[in-house]
Amino acid sequence: MIRVELSKLLRSRRTWTTVLLIDALPTLVGVLLAVTDLGPRPGEGPAFLSAVLTDGTLFPLAALAIVLPLFLPIAVSVTAGEAIAGEAAAGTLRYVLVRPVGRLRLLVAKLVAAMAFVVLTVLVVAATAYVVGVTLLGDQSVQVVGSTSVSGTSLSTPELVGRTFLALGYAMLCMLGVAAIALFLSTVASSSLGAALGTMSIFVGSSLLLTLDASEAIRDYLPTRYWLAFVDLFRDPILWRDLQAGVILQGTYVAVFFAAAWANFATKDVTE
Repeated sequence: MIRVELSKLLRSRRTWTTVLLIDALPTLVGVLLAVTDLGPRPGEGPAFLSAVLTDGTLFPLAALAIVLPLFLPIAVSVTAGEAIAGEAAAGTLRYVLVRPVGRLRLLVAKLVAAMAFVVLTVLVVAATAYVVGVTLLGDQSVQVVGSTSVSGTSLSTPELVGRTFLALGYAMLCMLGVAAIALFLSTVASSSLGAALGTMSIFVGSSLLLTLDASEAIRDYLPTRYWLAFVDLFRDPILWRDLQAGVILQGTYVAVFFAAAWANFATKDVTE
């Protein structure tokens, strides 16, 4: 079943169109930064941005920070939101379940396919951003981003590669949380659009609540709270507190919403 879902994902023209559209934004930003030369120099402006402008090998992280807050979650919401509701709307869900495919197995396959989309998108964005960054912004000695300024500590190539893969893995985990929420709503909503919009409403609302002082009591439990904590991997020393909290929080969201999706879907009367 997983192989079938992955095949459908990779053969879908919409999958590749979405990946290319997401990839186009950070690529355009990189080109504009190189052409206009309007970014801050070292010691000026945001530390992370000035570090990226002096070393293009860090641009994949900037690209990730560009797509993670909005564009990638939207794409994941649409992809995972279509998992069950889309099959039902197309009238194929009943025929899928007629075959010897358990409902739990189907949910797992749908979640794996959604994560395959995330992995594919993140890797394409990171690879493109690396090429664009090194080509247009240079590849000088990598420096670690401090909390307010660039420190004098340098990262070796193995350290940079290791931390970059950790950052990519952390971003994928955050999107797994989005996929789990969308999958649950896909078992509840009557249309894939409703499931996608419901998921987007949750993370947009979460992002807005993070900006309000009144939400301080629930801030650490909001799904988007630690999405950008991967930047802490490039501090010296690494700040693990938010990263660990983010892993626990996203793991909890995945477990709770996938269990809720299974509980709802296992007892759902499929008539279409």
